[in-house]
Amino acid sequence: MSAARSLRTPWRPAIGAACALLAALALAWPARAQGMGGREAPPPPTPLTVARLAYGPGDWYGNPTSLPNLLAFVRSELGLPSAEREAVVRATDPDLSRYPFLYLTGHGEIRFTDEELAALKAYLEGGGFLHADDNFGLDPALRRELARLFPGEALVELPHDHPIYRAPFAFPTGLPKVHEHAGGPPRGYGLHAGGRLVVFYSFNTDLGDGWEDAAVHGDPEEVRRAALRMGANVLVYALTH
Repeated sequence: MSAARSLRTPWRPAIGAACALLAALALAWPARAQGMGGREAPPPPTPLTVARLAYGPGDWYGNPTSLPNLLAFVRSELGLPSAEREAVVRATDPDLSRYPFLYLTGHGEIRFTDEELAALKAYLEGGGFLHADDNFGLDPALRRELARLFPGEALVELPHDHPIYRAPFAFPTGLPKVHEHAGGPPRGYGLHAGGRLVVFYSFNTDLGDGWEDAAVHGDPEEVRRAALRMGANVLVYALTH
């Protein structure tokens, strides 16, 4: 983790230079298929993938077409040499640190064991990044588990001028709205550790639904594209900060 973490540099505004940087970062964080143990799905042998965080209880497996579509989007739009699908990991996987980006979603209950919390905390403090995306109903349990993960840190709403909303795509009013869940605007929260943003929590929008195949939810193309762009922003932020 430390070698790859040291390669992270602040975002550069020129898209061509930024994509070259991201490609180099992707190559520095390979996903290999050895030592998988009891993992539900092995990682593909390609330079960069994201990892879906499995947990129990709960439907961590929701929106199955979402992450492959997000990876395809960053390949086509940013030129990142990404995998065609995500890996699936648990917090206690010994090779968790191979992945710069974890994605968590679900509709309700989530509870980590003490061992899982310790492993996830070590991963985040070592340079990893977690994107938690509420698929409606996850909020109470997620907030409880994040409080257990970092008892001294609070979730804070990120301002709309935060870098995660600025590059490579501009979102001057913050998160795009995909689906109506709790009422009101979408909200993006962050959890910091050691002065670094280690968790981004997208609430009341459901980006993962927007990443899914068009036929799944029937979302307009502009809504799906906004969701994919925001997902690319989160991934780029995770790689460069």
